[in-house]
Amino acid sequence: MYPRQYFSAPLLIMLLVLAGLLLTACATNPVTGNSDFVLMSEDDEIRLGQKYSANVMKEMPAYRNPALEEMVQRIGKQLALHSHRPNLAYQFTIVDSAAVNAFALPGGYIFITRGMLAYLNSEAELAAVLGHEIGHVTARHSVRQQSTATVTGIVGAVVAVSTGIDGVDSLTNLAGTAIVRGYGREHELEADRLGAEYLAKSGYDPDAMLEVVGVLKNQEAFEVAIAGKEGRQPNVYHGLFSTHPDNDARFKEVVSAAKKFKTGTTTRIGRDSFLLRLDGVTFGDSEREGIIRGNRFYHKDMDISLTFPKDWHIDNQAEKIIATPKSNDGLVQMTVAEIKGQQSPQQFMKQRLQLKNMTQGEKFTAGKLPGYTAIAEGKTPYGARRVRYAVIHRDDSAYIFAGAASDRNKTGKYDAATLATAKSLHRLSAAEKKLALGNKLDIIRATRGITYADLARQSPIGDYPEEQLRLLNDQYPAGEPESSRLLKVVR
Repeated sequence: MYPRQYFSAPLLIMLLVLAGLLLTACATNPVTGNSDFVLMSEDDEIRLGQKYSANVMKEMPAYRNPALEEMVQRIGKQLALHSHRPNLAYQFTIVDSAAVNAFALPGGYIFITRGMLAYLNSEAELAAVLGHEIGHVTARHSVRQQSTATVTGIVGAVVAVSTGIDGVDSLTNLAGTAIVRGYGREHELEADRLGAEYLAKSGYDPDAMLEVVGVLKNQEAFEVAIAGKEGRQPNVYHGLFSTHPDNDARFKEVVSAAKKFKTGTTTRIGRDSFLLRLDGVTFGDSEREGIIRGNRFYHKDMDISLTFPKDWHIDNQAEKIIATPKSNDGLVQMTVAEIKGQQSPQQFMKQRLQLKNMTQGEKFTAGKLPGYTAIAEGKTPYGARRVRYAVIHRDDSAYIFAGAASDRNKTGKYDAATLATAKSLHRLSAAEKKLALGNKLDIIRATRGITYADLARQSPIGDYPEEQLRLLNDQYPAGEPESSRLLKVVR
């Protein structure tokens, strides 16, 4: 005999609601025809995509280049017409980011970075990336992930009520992560299969999917190797290669199977037409983000230059710059805020930053600019730590520097580096204004006998120029230019 189970009224209601959701919240998958568990209509999906899209555009503005935009829109919309959801009003946007990435939001909002475009070498390869992302939309991967996460949250709440465990409902955060980092192996493989089908129906060879994976696998291998040397996490593309091991038999099978959808004997490649549209595209950091050259940072619009410690890794993010030493045991960060009223740097620290119990406070100047530095407790990636702060006022802006060490026994290890970085702040000189201009892709025709070593000696790429030029032209790690073929170089 088992003891009788008693449920509280609130818990019983939650369980009944959950049961009702499981019974009713199903919709027909437009790809498979099977029932999927979803908690939103197509209209809700589109509204969710609009919301996410607006958030993306705040962090990563669109990259304006009419020739490239026309090509991405044309190829994307043609693929979408051959998809399982041609009724959606797909939006294809190039975002101004050097990251190598592409991702799809609910409702048909698809983004590709200019960094991704730089490493592709034909219209067919671009079609492969867009087709893969359209596959995520048509199979409703983000919607299914969102619905699963919502139910996980309900289940987590039930568990929390019945067992008293805190934090279980944090699983609901998984849906947003999946949108930009991948949906898991099975969903990624389904997006590959669908993308290959849409390529074939649009006149492209599905093998372009394999070519893209080759390009990005090489880029990933290079990025992982360099990140290892620099003691940081690699920045790699989320979908086409992150879930596929080398020589993935299942991936090759789904690509090969799509060839039955081919509409003719000829296939579209579009190598030269694609490369010519890349001429003049920003490569690496953009002027809008600021330019990193060695250990120096230049920003044209803000009219500033900074010098970080030598050999540190500099991560130029949307809202801040973070520099870390090779030992990865500390950081120096800079952010910018608008000054309100006539606050001094010291008052700014107390009133705007709300720093309490400041010690070792003193005034300083950066050039002729007023500054103030002090030590206070702050939240860091290492937990609560002693932080060296420095604030400099220039015109209507406050430049805020903060430095910390991970080791509690060496809390002042990076105080000097923080202050030196802050005091290096100055307006751009005439020579520095040229350095604040971003690098651009230049499309040239290879001459007989030219090598990547020759091209690297003329390149402004600061680190590993020969390897990066090979990556750009899909000839990594040891290929050489073919005479008379178009090449990407950096000017």
